[in-house]
Amino acid sequence: MIEFSHVGVTYDGAARPVLSDVDLVVEEGELCLVAGRTGVGKSTFLGAINGLVPHFTGGRLTGRVRVAGLDTETHPPRELASVVGVVGQDPLAGFVTDTVEEELAYGMEQLAVAPDVMRKRVEETLDLLGVADLRHRPLRTLSGGQQQRVAIGSVLTAHPRVLVLDEPTSALDPTAAEEVLAAITRLVHDLGTTVVVAEHRMERVAQYADRVLYLPGDGSVVSGPPAEVFAFADVAPPIVELGRLAGWSPLPLSVRDARRTAGPLRARLAPFSRPSDPGSASGETVVRASAVQVRYGDVLAVRGVDLRLGRGEVVALMGRNGSGKSSLLWALQGSGPRSGGTVDVLGEDPARLKPRAARTRVGLVPQSPADLLYLETVDAECAQADQESGTAPGTARSLLDRLVSGVDGALNPRDLSEGQRLALVLAVQLAAAPPALLLDEPTRGLDYPAKRHFASVLASLASEGHAILLATHDVEFVATAAHRVVVMAEGEVVADGPTAEVVVSSPAFAPQVAKILAPAEWLTVDEVAKALGT
Repeated sequence: MIEFSHVGVTYDGAARPVLSDVDLVVEEGELCLVAGRTGVGKSTFLGAINGLVPHFTGGRLTGRVRVAGLDTETHPPRELASVVGVVGQDPLAGFVTDTVEEELAYGMEQLAVAPDVMRKRVEETLDLLGVADLRHRPLRTLSGGQQQRVAIGSVLTAHPRVLVLDEPTSALDPTAAEEVLAAITRLVHDLGTTVVVAEHRMERVAQYADRVLYLPGDGSVVSGPPAEVFAFADVAPPIVELGRLAGWSPLPLSVRDARRTAGPLRARLAPFSRPSDPGSASGETVVRASAVQVRYGDVLAVRGVDLRLGRGEVVALMGRNGSGKSSLLWALQGSGPRSGGTVDVLGEDPARLKPRAARTRVGLVPQSPADLLYLETVDAECAQADQESGTAPGTARSLLDRLVSGVDGALNPRDLSEGQRLALVLAVQLAAAPPALLLDEPTRGLDYPAKRHFASVLASLASEGHAILLATHDVEFVATAAHRVVVMAEGEVVADGPTAEVVVSSPAFAPQVAKILAPAEWLTVDEVAKALGT
């Protein structure tokens, strides 16, 4: 179905090719997981499948890419649209109509599909993806999981033989992610669709994959069965890392298979107990929210929330898409709407302060960090942050070097990797030394090693006295970084307690290690390794 023959891709001005002499074949009806560190070329690989590379991105492609027998060199993306469907990271950014039904029909209109065929395909797709009850809903009123399914449906109506997905679950809560993946696997099993998916949260996808396409970073692509490739890959889900630690062979890819193998490991861990979360519940209160409400028209997004953040705490704010997490963050920061309640940050309400004064109290990094970056170079962003914060020149740049070393100051911020952009926005916010730091989905686009480094950065900031609140769906990151977890549902706080106490009891929010080693409350592979002295 997909054939790469000695494929190489080199961008203008690049010192070396992103892809080099790639030879592989993906068969019809396979689900392939594309794995690799951030910046190794996964997006380039995906773009080559439908001809976006090089027809849209530029650069030079050598060798041949064929999809369903069509050569991408002679068939540009518009001619491959009926064969290859592509769904990007942000579904909402790709929508061009207003309602679900209109969006499902739009692609077929561009392909001049007959009206009676269009109607039939729309009905089939609504049923296939379980969104028939949403057909007349405005797209912007849907939850993240619903939007993702509609985005997939909008390309499926063209009956593509290949589906390319770039981080399809990055913005989804665990339950919504399971729903989207269930729809994807149904396409593979029932319709024979070939699916190629790149996903940094591989713990969600690995168990469904027939094949892993691993990019080690030298331009090559290693293709093979998941257990064989993950045995040596430098990025792997926690279940694989635990299997490596325990010496399991073959490596399990599902929690069910791992639990069947984990008996001896549980016995070895029985004499040990997990260290308690080092929260600072008795420390100085930095943020105190009381009865906070946020209303958008007739919708009450946040319903009387009470929340306390102590100095030195890292608190995770979790909950399904649409539960009110982002609305609460913006209300705490002061620039978002607040229809009721009070927010106190060390004696001041940020909403009543001028912007410069508010930045010295609380900083917020939104879901898309690039939204805060508007200058032409990294150095200009850092200099502007120093000026706005009234700090000594070089403060923001030194913070950036501490977070991620070696970032070229002459680069445009939009040319940075996701991890580098996140570090730059953190440096800009931290230049004002705010005692409270709010982060909205900060791990999107970060691979496992990058998230480990980011967790150490948060631990360091907490040790310096910052209070950190991060809204996230990344249960594995929460297990690594958070002292405490607050769960929201329908605008209300429904759980608040130490990380292990909250997540272990939740089927949706429990990390893989906790599920495998239950009833013991181990959360991460690192905790297990330290207990065993390995």
